[in-house]
Amino acid sequence: MNMAEGGEKTNVVVIGGGIGGSLVAKTLQNEANVSLIDEKEYFEITWASLRSMVEPSFAKRSVISHSEYLPHAKIVASAAVDITDTDVLTTQGSRIRYDYLVVATGHTQRGASTKTEKISQYQAEYEKIKAGDSILIVGGGPTGVELAAEIAADFPAKKVTLVHRGSRLLEFIGESASKKALNWLTSKKVEVILGQSVDVNSASDGVYKTSGGETIVADCHFICIGTPFGSAWLRETILKDSLDSRGRLMVDSNLRIKGHNNIFAIGDITDIPELKQGYLAQEHAKIAAKNITLSIKGVEDDHKLAVYKPATKALAIVSLGRKEAVAQFPCLSIAGRVPGMIKSGDLFVGKTRKGLGLQPDV
Repeated sequence: MNMAEGGEKTNVVVIGGGIGGSLVAKTLQNEANVSLIDEKEYFEITWASLRSMVEPSFAKRSVISHSEYLPHAKIVASAAVDITDTDVLTTQGSRIRYDYLVVATGHTQRGASTKTEKISQYQAEYEKIKAGDSILIVGGGPTGVELAAEIAADFPAKKVTLVHRGSRLLEFIGESASKKALNWLTSKKVEVILGQSVDVNSASDGVYKTSGGETIVADCHFICIGTPFGSAWLRETILKDSLDSRGRLMVDSNLRIKGHNNIFAIGDITDIPELKQGYLAQEHAKIAAKNITLSIKGVEDDHKLAVYKPATKALAIVSLGRKEAVAQFPCLSIAGRVPGMIKSGDLFVGKTRKGLGLQPDV
């Protein structure tokens, strides 16, 4: 399956234009006929999104139209609804033929479909934060913690309450790192309520009730709870038997979906036993792109393909405002300005833009 018939370029289809899918498409756009299927017309540096809520102009760099970095690929702004042995079908009814397929649909995300819409959404969220004196954040994972920290750093006069159903913040990293994040938030007057949930739909006139019977008064709220894997639609496709019980795609060490030699999966949707993080999705993208390139060149020996080794040691940095952060390294966790220098200033936006071949600053 090296060259398509008649010596034409091989067709590579990538489903999902997030952090992993965008990088595969960019890497292969000169080697193959690449089609990127994505409901959105843009790629967003997701870990920078919370800064955009307190500084909307930041989104001008972190929200990137697919066409900016994919001059040689075909962009299909639609959702994929089915996969056959030869084609991907989209909601608009088009069939896109593939020789190699990469599934990178991550977690389900609804929202703006164009870059302009997305930037104006951030502007609206900023206005909402600015107008409210008290803000409720539901969810104490990295999104909730980073949003609470961004607001506390930029609007210290506002009353921020964070409610989390878990027994500690940031359960995906070590206990000492989550304690450091809690201490930082508390020092900035953020009220953190653990072990409880809030049904925001039953709130009336800015009064919210927690599952533990506490009352919270807030002018507005933000839901920061994880979204499900973007894999429900795969149950109706040829990949239905490759999903595990949690809806993740099972892959081999070359990132091929088990049972399918020419179909790869990368990023959050895979069953790789490691933290679901953006920088790891980028590593998956490099391996998948490399293996597709080798296969296009006619390498048939699996031993010659690149192997992905799961990141068993946790490495995570959660920003706490513009200057500080809490970091979990393999053997220790630290909080304050040192990890802040690594991530919190630019949130790796310049570096990610450069990786896509774009100017780091706009």
